[in-house]
Amino acid sequence: MKRAFKYTLLATAALVGLGGLAVPKILSGTATAAAAEKPHEGKRPAAAAAAVSVETVKPAPLIETIASTGTLRADEGVELQAETNGRIVAISFTEGAHVRKGDLLVKLNDADLVATRARAGYRKELASLKERRFAQLLKQGVARQEEYDTALNDLHVQEAEIALTDAQIGKTEVRAPFDGVVGLRYVSEGAYVTAATRVATLQRLDRLKVDFSVPEKYATRVRVGAPIQLVVAGVDRRFDGAIYAIDPRIDSATRTVLIRAACPNKEAKLFPGAFASVSLTLGEIDNAVLVPAIAVVPGLNAKTVFVVEDGVAQQRTVVTGTRLEDRVQILAGLQAGDVVVTSGVLQISAGQRVRTIGTAQSAGGT
Repeated sequence: MKRAFKYTLLATAALVGLGGLAVPKILSGTATAAAAEKPHEGKRPAAAAAAVSVETVKPAPLIETIASTGTLRADEGVELQAETNGRIVAISFTEGAHVRKGDLLVKLNDADLVATRARAGYRKELASLKERRFAQLLKQGVARQEEYDTALNDLHVQEAEIALTDAQIGKTEVRAPFDGVVGLRYVSEGAYVTAATRVATLQRLDRLKVDFSVPEKYATRVRVGAPIQLVVAGVDRRFDGAIYAIDPRIDSATRTVLIRAACPNKEAKLFPGAFASVSLTLGEIDNAVLVPAIAVVPGLNAKTVFVVEDGVAQQRTVVTGTRLEDRVQILAGLQAGDVVVTSGVLQISAGQRVRTIGTAQSAGGT
């Protein structure tokens, strides 16, 4: 029994020794296989080239314009009000009607003033008669110069009284200060009005003004007489106008300069107060660099575009100018012959390889 037990121990030890020799080899083989399957560290597989559309920059003529928004104003506009207090005895206009300069629109009660004027008229006649008599007596040497001067002065006083009364009567009349269209009235006959009461409005509509602003960087390029075009919602046509006044200061709050233009309105299709989209022509550039607006990537501090060089996308900082409907003028950063990425600009990065799936030649501005 002791001998058998001894042999069993020896056999077990031999098996353990053989297992210790085999384990390192097995682990080594496993590691070798894993290393064969795992890529070498630090070597990544090459990224596939991104598919993009491109456009070759080609200088073209450009009519440089600025887009802005403005407000239409009447060429002349006023709120009609009486100059004095009184009761309305007559309204002589129809709402929405055309009136001529000087037309009587509203009349206030002036019975007392008419009576005062009549009294002043009688006194003037008497003073005039007295002045003529003293003039004859002075020639005959019967009257003194002082007496004639007193009579003449009395005549002048009565004439001044009549003029004063006429002026007071004039304040009881509301007349059209210019040709135009009368708006809605806010009073009725018999109403008592004061100098602060609004009677109606009067607008001259055959020509309108449009007020709009442009950024201060264009202030030195805007000129009186420069043409503009404007569009108003609800009117299916463009209207032509011209600048006639420029505010000689920059608004410190908006960093813009205020401009006023005139626009004919013979057909009365435009109304004061309307919102207008304004296009101002600055000039024409023979060789402008234009790219599709979608090619420009806005950033926090700068705008950039991607250009393709030897099959690789490179990012460039650009300075933009006039913006058209679907294209942007590039003032700096690009030149003729550059190949600009026009699609997929948000999916690529600088230094990435790209392959073009479409090309086009840049078009001129409008």
